[in-house]
Amino acid sequence: MLKKKKKENSEAENTVDMENTTPQTDEQDENQQAENTEETPSAEDKFKQQLGEANDKYLRLYAEFDNFRRRTIKEREEARKTEGKDVIVALLPVLDDFERALRAMENATEVTSVKEGVALIQHKLKNILAAKGLKEMSSVGQPFDADLHEAITSIPAPTDDLKDKVVDEMEKGYQLNDKVIRFAKVVVGA
Repeated sequence: MLKKKKKENSEAENTVDMENTTPQTDEQDENQQAENTEETPSAEDKFKQQLGEANDKYLRLYAEFDNFRRRTIKEREEARKTEGKDVIVALLPVLDDFERALRAMENATEVTSVKEGVALIQHKLKNILAAKGLKEMSSVGQPFDADLHEAITSIPAPTDDLKDKVVDEMEKGYQLNDKVIRFAKVVVGA
C-alpha cells in the first residue's frame, strides 16, 4: 500500500510541477513572441518598403526612357539634315561637267561636239541616279494604270490596239527602289 501511495503522491507532484511549469512557459513564449514581433517588421512596413522600391524602380525606368527618347529625337534630326548627302556628293562631278560644258560652248564653233558633250553629261547623271536606285518608267504603248500614270488628256486612238493605252508621254515617271516618286504625265487613247 505504501508503494501505491508513493506512486500516487509522485504522480500528484508531477502534475503540480507540470502545472507550475506550464504557466511559466506560456509567459516566456509570450515574451519571446513580443520580442520577435518587435524585431520583424509588420506587414504594413513590408508593403511600404516594397512600394518605395517599386516607385524607385519606376522613376529610374522613366528617366532612362526619357533619355532614350531625347537621344533618338536628336539622332533623327541629325539624320534628316544629312540624309541626302551621299546623293549630292555623287552629283557634284556632274555639276562640274556642266560648268566645263558652258565654258566650252562660249568658244565652240561646232554644234555636234557640244551636243556630244551634253549627251555624255546626261548619261553620267543617269548612271549616278540609277546607282542610287532611280529607274525610269516606260509608258508609251502600255495600258493606262492610275497607280503609275497621270492622264493629262485623252485623244481618239489612232488605231484600235491603242485604246485605253498610253499614246504619248509628256513627262517621264520615275521609281525609287520600286516605289513611284513621280507619276508619268501621259496622253491616253480613247
